[in-house]
Formats: sequence, structure tokens, C-alpha cells
Amino acid sequence: MESPLEGAHSGEAGAWPRLILRELKLSWRFTGGDSTSAVVPAMLFLGAACAHARLPVGELLGTLGQGALYFWLFAYVFCLSNQLVGLEEDRLNKPHRPLVSGEASVRGTRWRLGVCAGLFALVGWGFGVWRWALLWLLITVLHNEGGGARRWWAKNLSIAVGVVSQLAAAWELAAPLTPAVWRWIGVLACVVFCLVSLQDLRDLEGDRASGRKTFPLVFGERRTRYVLAGLFGLLPAVIHQVLMMPLGLTPAVVAFDAGLALLSWVIAARVVGWRTPAADHRTYLLFTYWYCLALLSTFILL
Repeated sequence: MESPLEGAHSGEAGAWPRLILRELKLSWRFTGGDSTSAVVPAMLFLGAACAHARLPVGELLGTLGQGALYFWLFAYVFCLSNQLVGLEEDRLNKPHRPLVSGEASVRGTRWRLGVCAGLFALVGWGFGVWRWALLWLLITVLHNEGGGARRWWAKNLSIAVGVVSQLAAAWELAAPLTPAVWRWIGVLACVVFCLVSLQDLRDLEGDRASGRKTFPLVFGERRTRYVLAGLFGLLPAVIHQVLMMPLGLTPAVVAFDAGLALLSWVIAARVVGWRTPAADHRTYLLFTYWYCLALLSTFILL
């Protein structure tokens, strides 16, 4: 049975440093593709919370360090669980992932998942965000082992609630949650629920082979593309009215409003005009960049 402790015998000089380095590299192989949706946005929102709270330098560095550990575990736990249950789909859609390529075994990955889930719960408790840590663990179980990922509405709902658990924890690591913060979290969670089916366009063959009922497979690829294009086209109006207008038309608000609108319209054009799996992957990455830009704006706008 492979485990992260394999080969780390007490009499073996340098075994532990090599083990740690190998595990860090492997964790990147598991999570790297999700960093722009799981880790970077959370750290941006945490940074905004630190700026809002005006933390002194020492406390700021400590809080950012806590966030880096927490959200690395946040992403790692989900990716380990997701890739364990999605092994056959990854053989078709993502053959570069560690379980498919043979870099990690199923037993070793299960071992890592158990350790990381336990660490994540302990870290969440120690950092005072245990509610959001437990919520994320529940979402992970329901989405992956519970079969939520196999139905489009359950998958989208799980990811949207995951946004709440992600952003609420990020802010609460540094500052109390306020109604204004909750408005941003709620709007972004709703946006993700409506638009995250964009990611399913790149995985049609694997999802079809595995029997998943994703939005494009239930309603048709062509219809899905036009629905998503319409929603992305309307998104700037929603963001402007709900998030930007209450802040007043300052130069910063106008700049971020315009940047988010431009990205939304580029995505709307791409989703109907570029229809290969590689192009759909790049289009989805643009959506993760939109999400990151929205959170970057909170440094100034919240």
C-alpha cells in the first residue's frame, strides 16, 4: 500500500526532506488546474479583508500565512476526493492527472485524503473558521462521494455554496462579516450557480461516457452555449446595478465595472464562436479570471 510515509524510515538520511518535497510537488499536480478558482480568489478576498481591517504588518503576514495553509488544504481535500471518484472520466478528459498518469495510486490518494481532511478540520478550528471548514467538507462529500456532481443542478448548487464557504472563511480570518461583505458573497455565489456550467462544455465526451447529467448533456450543447452567452451578456448590467451603483460612480468603480463587463462580453462571444475542448477550457479560465478580478476590486470597493 502506497502512503506518504513510504520510504521515510528513521535510519534513512534525508528521507523526510525528500518526502515533503515529493508531497508538495504531488499536491500541485493534483490542485494546479484549480488554483485560479480555489486558492487565488480566496487569497485576494483575504487580502481585501486585511486591508479593510488595517492590520499591522506582523499580524498581516501571520493572517496571510494562515490563509495560504487553509486554502491549500481547502483545494487539496476537494481535488483528492474529486479525482478519486472521477478516475474513469479523467482517463478521457484529463489524462495528465496523477491518478491516471500513475504518479499516485488509488490507495495512496485515499490515505492523503484522510490525512488532509483531518488537518483541514483542525486548521479551521484553530483559525476560528470551523463552521466554514465543516461546510466545505460536507459539500465535498455530497458533491463527490454523494453523487451530486452527476446532476447539473446539484453540482452547480454545491459549487455556489462552496463559494460562500470559501469567501466567508477568507474574510473572517481577518475581519468580521458585515452586510456589505455578505452582499458581495451572495451575488458572486449566484453568478457561479448560473454560469459554472461553462466548465462542462470542455468535458462533454467524458461526462457522456460516465453517465453524468450535466447542463449541456441535459439541454443540448447548442442551446447551452446560447443560454450562457446570453447570461454573460447580461451579467455586466447585474453587477453594475447590484454591486457597483450603491458605491457611487467613482473612477475606481467605473474602471472595475468596465473591466468586468469587457471580460463578460469576451466570454459571451467565445462560448458561441469557439467550440473545441481546448477553446472551451480557455473560455472557462477567462471566467475564473473574471471571478478573481471581481474579488480584486474589493480591495478598493469594500
